[in-house]
Amino acid sequence: MHVYPFSAVVGSDDLALALTLCAVSPEIGGVLVRGEKGTAKSTMVRAQAALLPQVDEVEGCRFACDPRSVDPACPDGPHPTNAPVRRRPARLVELPVGATEDRVTGSLHLQKALSAGTAEYEPGLLALAHRGVLYVDEVNLLHDHLVDLLLDAAAMGRSTVERDGVSVTHAARFVLVGTMNPEEGELRPQLLDRFGLTVDVAAPRDPQLRAEIIRRRLAFDADPAAFTAQWADAEAALSERIVDARHRMPQVQLGDAALVAIAEVCAAFDVDGMRADLVTAKTAVAHAAWEGRGEVTRGDIAVAAKLALPHRRRRNPFDSPGMDEDLLDELLGNTAPDEDPDGGPDGDGPDGGGAPDPSGPAGGEADSASPETEPEQKSAPAPTAVSAPGDPYRTRLFTADRTGRGAPGRRSRARTTTGRTVGERRGDTGPIHLPATIRANALSHSVGQQAGPGGLRELRRRVIEGREANLVLLCVDASGSMAAKQRMTQVKTAILSLLLDAYRRRDTVGLVTFRGTTASLTLPPTSSVDVAAARLRDLPAGGRTPLAEGLIESAETVRRHRLRDPDRRALLVVVTDGRATSGENAVNRALAAADVVAEQRISAVVVDSETGRFRMGLAGRLAERLGAEYMQVGDIHADALTGIVRGRAA
Repeated sequence: MHVYPFSAVVGSDDLALALTLCAVSPEIGGVLVRGEKGTAKSTMVRAQAALLPQVDEVEGCRFACDPRSVDPACPDGPHPTNAPVRRRPARLVELPVGATEDRVTGSLHLQKALSAGTAEYEPGLLALAHRGVLYVDEVNLLHDHLVDLLLDAAAMGRSTVERDGVSVTHAARFVLVGTMNPEEGELRPQLLDRFGLTVDVAAPRDPQLRAEIIRRRLAFDADPAAFTAQWADAEAALSERIVDARHRMPQVQLGDAALVAIAEVCAAFDVDGMRADLVTAKTAVAHAAWEGRGEVTRGDIAVAAKLALPHRRRRNPFDSPGMDEDLLDELLGNTAPDEDPDGGPDGDGPDGGGAPDPSGPAGGEADSASPETEPEQKSAPAPTAVSAPGDPYRTRLFTADRTGRGAPGRRSRARTTTGRTVGERRGDTGPIHLPATIRANALSHSVGQQAGPGGLRELRRRVIEGREANLVLLCVDASGSMAAKQRMTQVKTAILSLLLDAYRRRDTVGLVTFRGTTASLTLPPTSSVDVAAARLRDLPAGGRTPLAEGLIESAETVRRHRLRDPDRRALLVVVTDGRATSGENAVNRALAAADVVAEQRISAVVVDSETGRFRMGLAGRLAERLGAEYMQVGDIHADALTGIVRGRAA
């Protein structure tokens, strides 16, 4: 099968450079590629793997031992000093987001265990990726137990398996490359930091450049062999240049002045830990080798910093990745390097006018309007106000009371397809519990039971317990009464904090708002809490209070989501003062709508924003009809709010 040539890709110079520098120096730690759909992220990763230098390994070793530095703890060892050597292309191993733990780390060889009764280890994807590239498409959707395995391997350079009668450890050093669409959710901070470099990609807006991309892709689809042959010389030259840069790297000098400059840049951008300094230094050396220089310049440092620092400056998922390039130029003395740090790896990429700023256009949030907006008058148009939330705070974990069976996550206990094996069962579906199956068949054989298909008398399945994610649906009153006396600011801050917790727990979140005469699904259920936070910040307040419509829209949203994901339990958080003021008999309609929600057995919390000496207490009545927990707006605080919703997602 023909792979689209790497050198034929246009419009992604930053990504091409980042991938190439990791090919020159695998110790950089890999690349995280963030971008919208259809920006050739996967195409470039697969194309670049074909340019990697070939690998020498001990012949017959399943763990790709380097004959020049044999692993003394290799499970296939010990290898003799004169062992035959085999040369092969570098591997690109793809890790599917739905892979099982056994497939990733390896497991007991099933066929030999059942046929010969021997416990032999079968290597997994981490062993195959050793000394190559491990590629994870949609890495932000990877289940947490697989993320933990990647973190262990990336930190130690080894993979350890201790289960099913197998005790094995082997080398697992690889270049980790991940692609993701930020709209589908963010990455865990621990895994994010393990990527050496990060690149944000977007489709070019230049019509001529877009036309050239289409022209080349159509030519490749029409005749892959001819198109690949057309770019064969460019691919060979690029591959040879990568090999030359690898050989040149040990001679590149990283002087004290360059080290101090790197430290100054990392300190000025307030990055966490020392990994940023190390990665920036390694990237600067690789860039100098790639450009054919024997010493690291400030231009090399500037290129390295733009690739290594943006994703390490984020303090929470609502911060935009990026960096202040003016500050970077100031720190490095506005030195213009001889090389073009923003050009493509072949030096003759399309005219792009320099690398795009990954942080996007400058500027902060829109100015907030006055925080106080008087309730609307019937004879005048309803005024609106936009209140900005305060800084989010960390909330306590709230979980379901019982064990569910929802999607894997990090919140409530659940029986899932991924996690820790806690027992065994009989059945026709689910992952096989191999030791239990072997024991059961040995017992069946001893009592003379007749064997079934495949020679097995009994098949046992694993009972797996992990954590599930929930749907947190926020139903927010955005009427005029909510905007008064900065109540909306308090509410937004509390909800933003819950969104931060939902991000960490891998929940799905949704946002229903109601104001004026209607309710709307402002944000359909999604795993991208940063999108939810953006919608929340821009939420205006003003107008009447169509509470019934908000509840009905929430119930319908949960109903539709259950059709798509019936195992995901929902928690409805209603934030209102209870003053239903949209039309006649509005209060009765709101209470009737609450009955509809209760009939669907939706767990709920009502946050009462009504203040003042004289209160109508309508939100309390609403909570009774919903069968929900009730709290006052003054209690919207990390401990208070999450303490109340703890265990309400049953």
